[in-house]
Amino acid sequence: MTFNWSEYLDLARELTGKDTTPASQSAKLRSAISRSYYAAFIQARNFLRDRESLRIPRENSHQFVISQFKNSPDDERRRKVGERLQILRGHRRQADYEDKIAGLVGKSEEALGLARRIISGLSNL
Repeated sequence: MTFNWSEYLDLARELTGKDTTPASQSAKLRSAISRSYYAAFIQARNFLRDRESLRIPRENSHQFVISQFKNSPDDERRRKVGERLQILRGHRRQADYEDKIAGLVGKSEEALGLARRIISGLSNL
């Protein structure tokens, strides 16, 4: 089924406590995927900025952060963070741009798990 993008407005109104019909489950799951990605991405970005004193470029910052972890020559834990972040970014792009997503429930559950493992992995570096 094609996603009705205006359902995000229902979700926004619900989140701000405005009277409205409840947001659809699809809008909630898509938002969960997107928020999971940004939770993990910003943690990873801040790790590089604050712990490793890297300057994060404004352009292509998402790919830059992913590459810093994924291309680590000597630390498998860092590579895992990058690989998981790249997968999660793909899910986020689907959630934010695709009209149809097969297996949305499963993707949202996977996104939550990936974000949790990324954030946990960062705390172990």
